[in-house]
Amino acid sequence: MKNKYEIVKKEIHQLDAIFIAAPRFMSVARFSQLVKRYLPKGNIILGISLERYVVGFENQPQFEMLRRSDIQTIVDKVAYSNSTHKIFILHYAQSELSDILEHSHVKRVLLINGSWKYAFHNSDAYKILKDQDINFKFISPFSDEQEARAYENEHTPIIALPDPGLQLTESEMVACADSVATQSFDNSFQTGVSLGRRKNDKYEFVTTAFNKVIPYQTYALHHGNSREKNLSQPHDLNHYDTIHAEMQLLTIALADQIDISETTLFLNLLPCPNCARTLSETSITEFVYRHDHSDGYAVYLLRESGKVVRRIVDNGHTL
Repeated sequence: MKNKYEIVKKEIHQLDAIFIAAPRFMSVARFSQLVKRYLPKGNIILGISLERYVVGFENQPQFEMLRRSDIQTIVDKVAYSNSTHKIFILHYAQSELSDILEHSHVKRVLLINGSWKYAFHNSDAYKILKDQDINFKFISPFSDEQEARAYENEHTPIIALPDPGLQLTESEMVACADSVATQSFDNSFQTGVSLGRRKNDKYEFVTTAFNKVIPYQTYALHHGNSREKNLSQPHDLNHYDTIHAEMQLLTIALADQIDISETTLFLNLLPCPNCARTLSETSITEFVYRHDHSDGYAVYLLRESGKVVRRIVDNGHTL
């Protein structure tokens, strides 16, 4: 039997409610803040995702969605209070958001930062909000900065990496780049790199890096995504919240006094033009990447700079 305060999509328009679109995890303290602020203004519909993680970031702890059990105590407290307004729960798949916004006639939508993959303004849901002139606001999943920083410490994935000097195959070096990328909190794209020094048909593992959100990994979640604030397009690098993996690798090498000469850099994404220009001036001699970027600009520039550039494809071969 359905709980009294559970609703289905066709019932949303009856409530004249504020809608919190199915959010990533947020603390009890943060949810309490939202309830205290918005419940006096009207009913609240809280979306709960049917998927455990932000779609596209499965099994990554930093992208876990809010579960009903996380906030059930507050929902129950409001239900048994004398408040005129109540909290209603709507379970739905993340892919259903556009349909919900288009047909529900909600008066206001709260969007918890980082509850989706890619920039929200490039989504169908954003277009519907604008076309229907629905009031919406991006907000933090954290009650304060201390909570935001604690979340980074507690939810950054722990990645097992090879010891420096261990000899790895090319496919193992690529796997290291893919693996370390999952430590990024960037919900636009996770990039990773691994550096090795060729020894016959293998590579001595040196180090890795990923595109790290700065000045701390949950900064964009707490203060807002700069791409979304500025309606930045996918390849616009003027508004970006991370240090690119390639640049992070160079800062690590500088800090740890790592010799990068005559090495090979494995990347899950071809460097952007800015990174390519910097890398062309380094002593890294070879670049092996998986996915293209910026119409292959980096391939041309790096090769013109005397570097070897290869693309690895799914069957393990390179081009």
